[in-house]
Amino acid sequence: MTQLIKNSHFLSDDFLLKNKFSQRLYHAYAKDLPIIDYHNHLPPSEIASNRKFENISSLWLAGDHYKWRAMRTLGIDEHYITGKASAAEKFDKWAYTLPYTVRNPLFHWSALELKRYFGVTDLLSPSNSSKIYSTTSEILQEESFRTRGLLERMKVEVVGTTDDPTDDLSQHLAYRKEGHAMGMYPTFRPDKAFAIGQTQNYSNYLVALGTAAGIEISSFDTFIEALYKRIDFFHSMGCRVADHGLERLSFSTDSHLSADRIFQNTLAGNLPTAAEKEHFTFQILSLLSKQYHAKGWVQQFHLGAIRNTNERMLQQLGPDTGFDSIGDFDQAKSLASFFNELDKTDQLAKTVIYNLNPRDNEVFASMIGNFNDGSIKGKMQYGSGWWYLDQKDGMEKQLNALSNLGLLSCFIGMLTDSRSFLSFPRHEYFRRILCQLIGQEVEQGELPWDEQWLGKIIQDVCYNNAKAYFNFSPQNFSTIA
Repeated sequence: MTQLIKNSHFLSDDFLLKNKFSQRLYHAYAKDLPIIDYHNHLPPSEIASNRKFENISSLWLAGDHYKWRAMRTLGIDEHYITGKASAAEKFDKWAYTLPYTVRNPLFHWSALELKRYFGVTDLLSPSNSSKIYSTTSEILQEESFRTRGLLERMKVEVVGTTDDPTDDLSQHLAYRKEGHAMGMYPTFRPDKAFAIGQTQNYSNYLVALGTAAGIEISSFDTFIEALYKRIDFFHSMGCRVADHGLERLSFSTDSHLSADRIFQNTLAGNLPTAAEKEHFTFQILSLLSKQYHAKGWVQQFHLGAIRNTNERMLQQLGPDTGFDSIGDFDQAKSLASFFNELDKTDQLAKTVIYNLNPRDNEVFASMIGNFNDGSIKGKMQYGSGWWYLDQKDGMEKQLNALSNLGLLSCFIGMLTDSRSFLSFPRHEYFRRILCQLIGQEVEQGELPWDEQWLGKIIQDVCYNNAKAYFNFSPQNFSTIA
């Protein structure tokens, strides 16, 4: 298997680039650009402390539910996935799995990651698992392979972490005080503020939120006040982005429902009805969105996941362990209604929307055009292929839908949305796919043979547009003592 890989064009310098113009676009205009990874789930503590990983399993396998799902599909026992097996044993099981992931994006990603970070050009398999585990784990002991070195190796300029309103952001502050060139900026993620379906957990969360805000939360108004105070704090810590993971955007203007009454009933231990959940979420989210607009933030909405579908495994392993999937929620009407409600008073912030169900590609790509008002270039963004759609086919379809119904030239490009420090070759993957799409149409006579013009658009999509859109700056931190 290894010899066949060496003798093929797999992972060559022109990987995914099928013609000369595509190759030129990638190598001359996209390859060496820095990365602005404006949304990920990297632990801020591991960047601030510059963590050294003891082995490749702790770096590459821990927390990666993409890999876990593949291993379970092959019949590998949970003991070797999230269980108490040794790091070497877990790596051996992944080495057994990887050759069977052919045509899954894991096959490409894993090969790219081993090659870009460690110089490993052989395909990982049981025959070389022990050697690669030993070699990579030894390399990880070098100072330049701590977390910051891994990010620098990929020319990462910005990482946007994902943070709950209750977080004290002390790791962000400590990192910023040290004056590092790479920016680490928090993102306000208030998903738990909407989770009124589990009354005890929600009550506990309100206590934590009130403590963080210095407010005793006893009403809907004090609840919103606490969230506003946390927005102010996040803003002072350099945050300029909010993010939300929802099944769909809520919209409710039912005058018979009261957000405060729903809030009080929840505190009393009463489960809300579906209509009450809808109304409550809409009231919170619309108020928060107006505050984002006032602060000049970007708001992101990741829509369409159905989460924690396997109750037995949820009880055993907890959330975010690989048992979420694509949902089939109606999106269009609530999207339009929610954005329109904010736009009525010109309080619609810069917005990025991501769909998880590919049936919604054209819905989302066309929706952004309804609320672009000429005030900001690309104010409304149809976000890159997310989660189950961040593979070659998903990226191509997202790019095509955006091109057909909007302006590709205004797109803010790729993000990792990952918990892994080895995931940044996904930006390379995206850039190669983008260059191939453009280059192919040049070769076919559908676009003019104008390297400088198209090269500039490639650079804008891969880097320049995101840099201008998000306003990340060290000057945004106002609490550094």
